[in-house]
Amino acid sequence: MYKSPKRILLGQDNNALVFLFAINALVFVLINFIKIVYYLTDIPLELFYQQILHWFTLPAVPAIFFTRPWTLLSFMFTHYSFWHLFSSMMWLWAFGFILQDLAGNNKLIPIYLYGGVIGGVIFVLCNNLFPGLEKNILITAPMLGSGTAVMAVAIATTTLTPGYRIFPQINGGIPLWVLTIIYVALNFTSFSGGNLAIAAAHLGAAAMGFVFIKQLQVGNDWGSWMIRLFYWVDDLFSPEKKHSKNNKNFYRASRKPFEKIARQSQQKLNDILDKINQKGFDALTDEEKNYLKRASTDEDL
Repeated sequence: MYKSPKRILLGQDNNALVFLFAINALVFVLINFIKIVYYLTDIPLELFYQQILHWFTLPAVPAIFFTRPWTLLSFMFTHYSFWHLFSSMMWLWAFGFILQDLAGNNKLIPIYLYGGVIGGVIFVLCNNLFPGLEKNILITAPMLGSGTAVMAVAIATTTLTPGYRIFPQINGGIPLWVLTIIYVALNFTSFSGGNLAIAAAHLGAAAMGFVFIKQLQVGNDWGSWMIRLFYWVDDLFSPEKKHSKNNKNFYRASRKPFEKIARQSQQKLNDILDKINQKGFDALTDEEKNYLKRASTDEDL
């Protein structure tokens, strides 16, 4: 029921999946370019982490987070290593492409952002509510990467269509839920030092993806306000292509926009004139009188 009317191509304008790829790649290039500058000028890399990278990553300490609130958004687009970026984008492609094809182009970015924000909030709360954990578990390091956002996309896609099959050439295809189990298993086993705060963040993001789709299935689109906000901002900078609320056109007319009229002929007109000559005008039916009236005003017969 959510099938997109036509497949969304990579090269078309406003492709949400390509937009997310571009933002993640752009932030990665920017950060590593600055890192190269530090390296070439012999500045200690420790200063790079303190002066540059930490302004993009989500702090584990709530007191620091409140001085950098924008990191609640920036962390989900920040990747330090190439393989971290590559693996995240491959999983985003695997699930995001299916979600975009089935639910349309306007659902991917809201789910991505919701998952990242919910995961980030849970990460900060865990470090605030359970500060004693840092004696045994390394949870003071900041969080970065699109892991929570991609987790939300993965669970949302699976919730929408668990029976969707990938690689149909292989014995009828592999169910999507199998791929999701593999992704979740790899995701949770990759946490270094048993970081419970990051694990909780990913669980929260997964729950967000599940609830988003369940609400969508009952008619509540939690991402519609984001789309309206995006269109509003886009209209400010591109007034020549305003996004109209509807495509209805209204015209002033004295008659109905469409009225079926039987095709008339010259023969019928001649018959009516003969009838007038023989029986008089009063002998005509209402239909014949109307036809004669239209003919006298040179309307299309």
